[in-house]
Amino acid sequence: MADVKSDNATVQALQKSNVSRYIQLASLFRQRIESGEWDVGSQIPTVKELAEQCGVATMTIRQSLDILEKEGLIERYRAKGTFVVERPKRDLWCEVKTDWTGMLIARDNATIEILGVEPGAHLPRHEGDTGNAAPSYRHLRRKHSRNGQAFLLADVFIDERICEHIPEENYTKVTAMRLVADIPGQTVANANQIVTIGSADLETATHLNMSIGDPIARVQRIAVNQNGDIILLANGIYRGDMMKIEVKLR
Repeated sequence: MADVKSDNATVQALQKSNVSRYIQLASLFRQRIESGEWDVGSQIPTVKELAEQCGVATMTIRQSLDILEKEGLIERYRAKGTFVVERPKRDLWCEVKTDWTGMLIARDNATIEILGVEPGAHLPRHEGDTGNAAPSYRHLRRKHSRNGQAFLLADVFIDERICEHIPEENYTKVTAMRLVADIPGQTVANANQIVTIGSADLETATHLNMSIGDPIARVQRIAVNQNGDIILLANGIYRGDMMKIEVKLR
């Protein structure tokens, strides 16, 4: 059984975040199972011991353990205790590409659903000074799924002036970059990608069928044409338990 002495570092970390304590603790306990600190078949500390260790109320511990029990990671037995029955499954099949060619290739067995279309939208805030904003954009919200499981929620902004050159069926078939890569009279002169790590809010958790506070990766992609105009901006949110980034160094 793990040492259950009060952990000041854990207490301080819990106090720094605005995420609900029980969600933070569920993530912490999940990591302990994943790392083997709480091995499959082992008994974890009692609710009282965990509450003392983490500096929270016993009800908070029970709420966090409820999450793990629903995920099938632990089982609780009256008068016996709580035991680890399974490690979290991580299916890191979704690779976020870091090269131009990779950004043009759609993922195998993935489907794209249009959740909404907004014409005449303004360009949202973006990182850096990468180009000039077009007069207006077509804003599409798209959800990407594989085998019925959503893995990416994306807001795509396309220069309205080039939308007439994009086949309608492409909006549910190709990647965001591919939408603007082959437009007549347009050359993608500059393209960049920025990846930041965060946690799921209520809206993201709902669309991607995950818990609030679970890890996500925010990916912003921008394409600028030969005239210095931003013809595409895509803000994507990936499930952290399905995505990976691999960069070839040599």
